[in-house]
Amino acid sequence: MSAPPAKNINPLLAKYLAQLALHPLRTKSLTTGTLCFVQEILGSKLAGVPIRAPKDSSPAVHALAAAGVDLKAFKMGLYGFLVSAPLSHYLVTQLQKAFAGKTSPAAKVSQILANNLLVAPIQTAAFLSSMAVINGATSLSEIIKTVKAGFFSVIRIQWVVSPASLIIAQNFIPVELWVPFFNMIQFVFGTYFNYRVKKLRLAALKKEKEKKERDDKDSPSL
Repeated sequence: MSAPPAKNINPLLAKYLAQLALHPLRTKSLTTGTLCFVQEILGSKLAGVPIRAPKDSSPAVHALAAAGVDLKAFKMGLYGFLVSAPLSHYLVTQLQKAFAGKTSPAAKVSQILANNLLVAPIQTAAFLSSMAVINGATSLSEIIKTVKAGFFSVIRIQWVVSPASLIIAQNFIPVELWVPFFNMIQFVFGTYFNYRVKKLRLAALKKEKEKKERDDKDSPSL
């Protein structure tokens, strides 16, 4: 079954789709950059991560910190704009071209396999490399270590989410609405993973602090 044609589209969505058709890469980059920026802010707020600006910062920086915006949010926005969107645009465009007009069950399964075995690993490696740099990695060895440590954890989730969302898109979402649909999926899961990582980090810091306090308490005073 092929996806139904789009009809009765909201005027704002129609304008967005028009921009997507006229300027696909620019529109995708602006969209993904904005979503990654908001995703980082939401993840911090949901996890209860305090955003504090240095005391000697400008009033603008303090105002941003009060709104839950820090430097990492801007870095995530740049990642979405400069890395994630262009890479996804190229990979997904090539995938769609390869399977254009093919609606048989075998073609749909082949598209899912190509997405899982070719597109997802490249996107995962790019994501983890970028996160390593954003979180302070300064050498190639640190970046490689981050990719190796997280690759299979992330790709396993990709192999579940991507086929499920692609099957839904193939059968129920008009092709022209695929980009907004996948953006929505990416935003929801990205926000959730961002939240989970931050909660785990806070729990680890709390545990480390408690351990240090116990060790200080148990150590004999001089």
